[in-house]
Amino acid sequence: MELSFQIHYRTNWGEEVRVTLSDGQLFPLRSYDGYTWQGDLMLDPKHSSQEIVYRYLIYRDGFCVRKEWDGVKRRLALNPAYHRLILADAWRDRPADSFCYSAAFTKTEVAYLTGTEATYERAILLKVRCPRLRKGNWRLAVSGNQAQVGHWDIQQAKLMQPCGPNEWYILLDAARITLPFEYKFLAWNVRENKLGEWIEGNNRRLDALPPQTGDLLVLADDEVHFPLPLWKAAGVAIPVFSLRSESSWGVGDFGDLKKMVDWAVLTGQRIIQILPINDTTMTHTWMDSYPYNSISIYAFHPMYIDLNQLPRLQNAELQAHFEWERMRLNALPAVDYEAVNRLKLDYLQALFEQDRDETQASKEFQQFTEENEDWLMPYAAFCYLRDLYGTADFRTWPELSVYDRDIVRAKRDEDETFCHAMNFHYFLQYILHVQLLSASNYARQRGVLLKGDIPIGISRNSVEAWSEPNYFNMNGQAGAPPDPFSAKGQNWGFPTYRWDVMQQDGYRWWKRRLRKMAEYFDAYRIDHLLGFFRIWEIPSHSVEGLLGQFVPSLPLSPKEIEGFGLPFRKEAFTKPYITDEILKHTFGKLADEVKRTFLCQVSHREYALLPQFNTQRKVESYFQEKKDAESRVLREGLFSLINNVLFIADAKFPDLYHPRIAIQSDSAYKRLSPAEQQAFDTLYTNYYYHRHEDFWRNEAMRKLPELIDSTRMLVCGEDLGMIPNCVPGVMEELRILSLEIQRMPKHLGETFGNPQTYPYRSVCSISTHDMSTFRGWWKENKEQTHRYYEQMLGGWGEAPEEAPGWLCDSVVQQHLMGNSMLCILSWQDWMSIDEEVRNPDADAERINVPSNPRHYWRYRMHMTIEQLLRCNRLNNRIRDLIRQSGREA
Repeated sequence: MELSFQIHYRTNWGEEVRVTLSDGQLFPLRSYDGYTWQGDLMLDPKHSSQEIVYRYLIYRDGFCVRKEWDGVKRRLALNPAYHRLILADAWRDRPADSFCYSAAFTKTEVAYLTGTEATYERAILLKVRCPRLRKGNWRLAVSGNQAQVGHWDIQQAKLMQPCGPNEWYILLDAARITLPFEYKFLAWNVRENKLGEWIEGNNRRLDALPPQTGDLLVLADDEVHFPLPLWKAAGVAIPVFSLRSESSWGVGDFGDLKKMVDWAVLTGQRIIQILPINDTTMTHTWMDSYPYNSISIYAFHPMYIDLNQLPRLQNAELQAHFEWERMRLNALPAVDYEAVNRLKLDYLQALFEQDRDETQASKEFQQFTEENEDWLMPYAAFCYLRDLYGTADFRTWPELSVYDRDIVRAKRDEDETFCHAMNFHYFLQYILHVQLLSASNYARQRGVLLKGDIPIGISRNSVEAWSEPNYFNMNGQAGAPPDPFSAKGQNWGFPTYRWDVMQQDGYRWWKRRLRKMAEYFDAYRIDHLLGFFRIWEIPSHSVEGLLGQFVPSLPLSPKEIEGFGLPFRKEAFTKPYITDEILKHTFGKLADEVKRTFLCQVSHREYALLPQFNTQRKVESYFQEKKDAESRVLREGLFSLINNVLFIADAKFPDLYHPRIAIQSDSAYKRLSPAEQQAFDTLYTNYYYHRHEDFWRNEAMRKLPELIDSTRMLVCGEDLGMIPNCVPGVMEELRILSLEIQRMPKHLGETFGNPQTYPYRSVCSISTHDMSTFRGWWKENKEQTHRYYEQMLGGWGEAPEEAPGWLCDSVVQQHLMGNSMLCILSWQDWMSIDEEVRNPDADAERINVPSNPRHYWRYRMHMTIEQLLRCNRLNNRIRDLIRQSGREA
């Protein structure tokens, strides 16, 4: 069979169009004008596949510089009756409504293959993409000026067949067509057997037919639209651990997730958004409650197993003991992380000993372990060694501190204890897989999307850091620069990525991670999307975030610094500036003790830190056991001295420099002359807000298209914080939904965001897990609250001290009526509209405090989901609000 490729694409000088086939072939096309590209390829007679899948690429100097959108694959069945396929194609850019082709909108990747159900001597295959039809029994049809398509008689229009996500086709007999062939697509109501509406735009026209017997002309690049209102939906955000049902074991689980789906259906919501659910067990203490610090990007946390779905223990006395403990823990107002995990793991260990032979013998278990062996084996070995040696820091293990797959496999085969422990972790992950998949399918069957969360980082004491260290820079710490919620920045402690290494294998690590997630979720939130443009990398010797630098970035040379009018003085600008005045201001009566213990004098008015105290990690270590108030003052003061530098040397190129972020309120800046301050301000503004825009855009476009196209999940980005100007353009080009928070407006001069002006491709919310809820925020700053009351709600007089239910209702309604595609509100903010149902203590509803790296993540619903389902007034109000906003399921 011959494949004849034809595509119109205006290339730049030096570029060429190539075709890649699914079997790995890369086939160059030829052009005489740089616009019309053609090429013929004979398929090997031994070609075993019954289909072809192909894609167009743009190459320059031997490198791929552009790829067409692959959201709907170019996929055709091979019918041996046709000797030549004429593929008359057009380049596919990512369409504005590409989200309609995601798993959130279409449930089947490929429903049918096309071109096999009929044979004509010469044929035309029309394939067309239709992102949206009206709800109900609607099909795409075609009518035109030929008998085959009804001679423009609407009642004789021909129905098309589905062949992929929002894709339809019809096969026509070319011998029965006279030119010109005009046609147009329409929506047909199958149930009522009548026309719904025509597509927007003019008639299509075909002026050439396949010339030879055995030719199949394929026209596959049309996309049609109907005049439909924008699709919108509402949903709820809540961590799985925060769920509470009457049968919970002191923490939310995957069984409770199904009950939450029931509440979503009852109230007309279509999305449930959760936080990361990966295993975070490092110390078996409450410090492991931080869901963004997982030990595996694949393994789920065992505490999410719904024990009620598992067999009961045969030991009745032991079962009764577990039930008593379950009831005690489930009555607590918040999660007792340590007690819950001890209880659940003890139960699961007893169940494993009781039923392991039966479980491990099942075909489903064996299939799961075989398909997931690549990550299961290192994960299970890691868990065993962590518990054996009492630490997740694998660098300190006396054996296997460096991962070796062959040694792990041999140890599993030879060491019975090791093998038994690994099998237990296989057992847990199998149960988690089955239960989450069940909850996911339960949601999908009821029209509810589960939206997951992809953390930007991995723990430095994780399976991936142990088994795949080549992908990570262990000398850096990922974090975030200062913002209104965290004045000293955030240090998450994660290693940063070696993107150059990841690029070499086509970002395989990320694609595997996303594809695993796609087994369970239809949409996902990319935590800290800005990290794909650049990450705030903090040196390993720092505790706080102020001494970080963006990576990658373009640091400044001394010559460039001086070009802004600031004479560069290396020692003065890169070493902490410490004087008697600074010490007195920072430490007060403790200043003399600081001089004696931590400093040495280097001039008549300046001091330097002693070598044993010249980094924040050294200071932290010194005060490790000192918990008194005075020690805290000394510790924080020394941290501020270390931060007091004007420039920071680049981590890779120490002769290049970055201006220290947020330095303008510190004495290292204030010591400058007015002229020097003005020069520094100009340099600072240029560096942080202009210098990197094209550079960071190119960085993001090198990574993100590959990653978001690796699955069919709907992609939402968390794009809050210090946002480079290039970010909105990249998100627009890649159709990534932005996050809009009213308290964090993105436009200069705005105090509060206006939901009516949010971009359509966005997710709006009143608050996130990193903020106080709306009711909590209302009490934080009376002046700010009053301004919101006047500007956003049109209030008169003084704002209420507490946010009453009617006011919260207005804010919820304001967001639902906004322009965002998705309005996903925290469960606490939904509850706020009913004063009889909501938690009386607004402060108890906060999930996380980002400025506290040791925050205990333990928030739980104050009522059970069963009680929630019976709150008729509240549920009816939520459903009415959603219906009025046009977001109802």
